[in-house]
Amino acid sequence: MALDIVSYGRRGPGGMLRFGTEEIAQIQRTVGCTPEVLVKVSGGGRDAGGVEAHLRYISRHGKLPLETDEVPAMQGRGAPREIVTDWQLDLCRSQYRPKPAAGQNDIRPKLAHNIVLSMPPGTPPGKVLAAARAFARENFAFQYRYAMALHTDQPHPHVHLVVKCEHEFEPSKRLYIRKETLRQWREQFAALMREQGVAANATPRQVRGQIRKPLKDAIHHRLRALRVFWRLGPDERASRRPPKTSSFMRAKLGEVLGSLRTKRERLDAGRDEMRRTRQQVRTDWQSTADRLRRQGQGELADSVERFVARMPAVQTDWQRMAQHWKNTARNRVVERAHVGRVQFLGVAPQRGEG
Repeated sequence: MALDIVSYGRRGPGGMLRFGTEEIAQIQRTVGCTPEVLVKVSGGGRDAGGVEAHLRYISRHGKLPLETDEVPAMQGRGAPREIVTDWQLDLCRSQYRPKPAAGQNDIRPKLAHNIVLSMPPGTPPGKVLAAARAFARENFAFQYRYAMALHTDQPHPHVHLVVKCEHEFEPSKRLYIRKETLRQWREQFAALMREQGVAANATPRQVRGQIRKPLKDAIHHRLRALRVFWRLGPDERASRRPPKTSSFMRAKLGEVLGSLRTKRERLDAGRDEMRRTRQQVRTDWQSTADRLRRQGQGELADSVERFVARMPAVQTDWQRMAQHWKNTARNRVVERAHVGRVQFLGVAPQRGEG
């Protein structure tokens, strides 16, 4: 879990490892909690119909324009079909492989990757789109066909980018996305956002002291729909059908409640690994602070140490859910006791008190 910034250092005349201007800027952004970019792959179509369906989704069924690598922005219900036809997906070799039977994994090669480029709430959407255009042009132009759409219906502006997997001039050459590819793309997109005048950073979550893994898209969408539903008023909730819950989160909560009832903490295999990772991160940051001091960057070294001291305690998903449930149960007991005491005294509870 060594910090990338350490490996990028340069040795000065005395043989001491020194940080260059870019490395110091990276440290300042990280300890200053500069907003982090998000670049992720959210699946991909394995046949022409799947690619067209996703293009319809990101264009909101023709309401949003689709920008492509060759032609001006296209809009309308027929735009996704025009793009699929233009990309000649029907001629791809993997297009006609048989679909798997029900219940089996789909191992057919993808015809297109679905990529999401996102920034935190408050970022100007136009600048996110401009950085996404430059990102797509630098990585895919004249090699892999692509189309994109900007979404602003959520607090965080983001661009959906669909990229054809087969090379335009070398059919045997395909676009493969690995972890290292995503890391490089995050750093590149952050640099492009900074060129747009927007503060942006790209570091591994462990380096920042973040311990929660991002939820998968399907789980995230289910939880968000539930939060929106329960914010509605009682009358409006009664007139709507509740959204489906996440079976994964429901099963996980069931495990937590079962352990709490038996008062036996569940053994979490990942806890020790998380603690070892955190210790390695602390060691690396301390090494960074020491080198900064030797380089005359005492103020930045102090900021690094304060940043490490503020890192949240290591906590697994099981521990976090168990603590949240205990706090919720405790608050309910206190609330019932308060209402009972008010009723005993013969005083009607005030609005919002019970």
